[in-house]
Amino acid sequence: MRTISAVITACFGLLISPGFAADTILTAILGQQQKTAEVSTEEIRRILADHSATVLDARPYAEFAAGHIPGAVNVSAKAGVPKSQYVSDVAEIERLMHGDKDAPIVLYCNGPFCGKSSRLAEELLAAGYTNVRRYQLGDPVWRALGGVMQLEPEGFNYIQQGDRTARIYDIRSTDAYAAKTIPGAIHLPRDDVEKAKDDGRLPMQDHNTRIVVFGDSPAEARSTAETIAKNAFHNVMFCGDAACKQELISR
Repeated sequence: MRTISAVITACFGLLISPGFAADTILTAILGQQQKTAEVSTEEIRRILADHSATVLDARPYAEFAAGHIPGAVNVSAKAGVPKSQYVSDVAEIERLMHGDKDAPIVLYCNGPFCGKSSRLAEELLAAGYTNVRRYQLGDPVWRALGGVMQLEPEGFNYIQQGDRTARIYDIRSTDAYAAKTIPGAIHLPRDDVEKAKDDGRLPMQDHNTRIVVFGDSPAEARSTAETIAKNAFHNVMFCGDAACKQELISR
């Protein structure tokens, strides 16, 4: 195992190397005393794009539902485990992986100081899994580097009921918006994102405001959410297929 001084030396080299990733130093330092390797934000993006590993969100389902990395999977909680000590259920993971303990798995949770992914990694290793890595930077760094999150129906309900500062954006056509929308939703076609920074539709006074985007499909919603995130908004999410649609239908 490399020493901290070796890591610092290596990271100094990265700073002057072409292709340096913003989160590489933090990933290297945080991984020093762990039994499982870490992946960077760039690597997990590639993994999600080519489906080369199963990405598991190690948090309780309620947290997963309120915003998870698109493409990640959540498994059920262990009964009686305090939320502060929670890890996903290894037995459920075994069912998900069809018993293949050599299958590649990447875990994440609530950022560099979250212990859930580390604890789950330890349990998986003890259960015989051989290809476990962690995206220890987790969802805060994912969002800080322009990533958007996906909502599940329970998470959307939680935001509607409990977050009075959140902004919900309807990206559908003008006619569809006029016919029926979710109460309080703001009309924001994708081509209007730049204009919305100046006309008050986007929360320029607080770029950490929770922003929820929905449209005719999750793909359209995600695309617009990513456009908003690229305009320096750091808490952007989109509705999965059922999350906002059920709310819209019920109105």
